[in-house]
Amino acid sequence: QVQLVESGGGLVQPGGSLRLSCAASGSIVSINAMGWYRQAPGKQRELVATIRSGGSANYADSVKGRFTISRDNAKNTVYLQMNSLTPEDTAVYYCNANIYGTNWSWGNYWGQGTQVTVSS
Repeated sequence: QVQLVESGGGLVQPGGSLRLSCAASGSIVSINAMGWYRQAPGKQRELVATIRSGGSANYADSVKGRFTISRDNAKNTVYLQMNSLTPEDTAVYYCNANIYGTNWSWGNYWGQGTQVTVSS
């Protein structure tokens, strides 16, 4: 059994910052890509950023230069530092990871989501 647990969401004013964390736990052998997605009300879930185990990262154009994804492989944890937040960043943010488990197979896992609200 694998779990992804997110933390760090909340309410922030425009121009502010938040840092999201997501820790993977359970029957894990190794983790390949980890990432963050978001879903705003009435919209489809979209990619925010991903990072491979070696550290190479990919960002959505809408967050480039404002958000930074990082990971701590020893802790099976991925982070998303979000700066210069705007109301358009308001969404539920979901953690995602591609994990090789002790069942000797790859699986794609999602966290439960954490709400980020940018409002004055």
